[in-house]
Amino acid sequence: MALSTNRTAINHLLKPLTAATRHLSSSSTATITIETSLPFTPHKIDPPSRAVETNPKELMKFFNDMALMRRMEIAADSLYKAKLIRGFCHLYDGQEAVAIGMEAAITKKDCIITAYRDHCIFLARGGGLHESFAELMGRKDGCSKGKGGSMHFYKKESGFYGGHGIVGAQVPLGIGLSFAQKYSKEEHVTFAMYGDGAANQGQLFEALNMAALWDLPAILVCENNHYGMGTAEWRAAKSSAYYKRGDYVPGLKVDGMDALAVKQACKFGKEHVLKNGPIILEMDTYRYHGHSMSDPGSTYRTRDEISGIRQERDPIERIRKLILAHDIATEKELKDIEKEKRKVVDEAIAKAKESPMPDPSELFTNVYVKGFGVAVFGADRKEVRATLP
Repeated sequence: MALSTNRTAINHLLKPLTAATRHLSSSSTATITIETSLPFTPHKIDPPSRAVETNPKELMKFFNDMALMRRMEIAADSLYKAKLIRGFCHLYDGQEAVAIGMEAAITKKDCIITAYRDHCIFLARGGGLHESFAELMGRKDGCSKGKGGSMHFYKKESGFYGGHGIVGAQVPLGIGLSFAQKYSKEEHVTFAMYGDGAANQGQLFEALNMAALWDLPAILVCENNHYGMGTAEWRAAKSSAYYKRGDYVPGLKVDGMDALAVKQACKFGKEHVLKNGPIILEMDTYRYHGHSMSDPGSTYRTRDEISGIRQERDPIERIRKLILAHDIATEKELKDIEKEKRKVVDEAIAKAKESPMPDPSELFTNVYVKGFGVAVFGADRKEVRATLP
């Protein structure tokens, strides 16, 4: 199983397709056209062009956002080991290009729903560090009021519908969102994300069948990081060509470590589903941490494999090389950005620690429809009891 590309492909990424791209301001919107690191592999569809339009401002945003995500996940690792984060915790470092590239191709009117590796998707959708760390530590200021924890981030106003803990169960919900979009005659789409470990779930195929029958604007995104918990894809799936799994539904395999390739694929996918119904995008990506914080991540794969991916395919390093190749920023400026992200994350953690724990009465909220099913008693009106209709 080849998880890494050769250095020739990496160097090819740095070659601009347009001339006169030197000495560009980091805030410039002048168009730069870059070829994706690898070709798109299609199933029952003509692939998009490998030539992706970007600009210095977007590349700098990619670098800033991914550096922040990477630092947040590293900090979450430390907080978990310090027992300030409890329960399950699944980290996203290594996969940042998927979140960043997808967001660059869509609007907040488009919906995203994902599994439990959700911290960075939340950030990409416009979520804040303070509410992220507060949620991770079960505090009142968290994005789910401290009641969801790592697996249940949520930001409905930005089109982010979670954060779900049951393997594969978010996909039918995502198809429901796309049904609502079509029913309401909206020109928006839903990205239903899942991992290779969920790709064999029966409910995924039932939902996909409905989406295909009704030509729903649904993009199923398989984040293939090559391991479902500690099981390699080839040990769990007879066919690991997940982009072909839809059979009658078109698919596209994408280098999920290349933010520009993800952007191009998601833009292409959105245009396709609004006219033709669902598509499957398989993002070939990789996680550096284990499946969760309880998994060291080194018993079923070698350390050489992990370090090899870091050296040859790291999504942040790809963008760094592009920025340097086009003289958009210096190495020192990029390192200063990373130092600043460390400071911002540390400040957010300190603030989140000051947030109180949820009041015990919160155990009874968000269970029933607001104002239904909960009654307040006592002279001070602080006694809360659940009631049945």
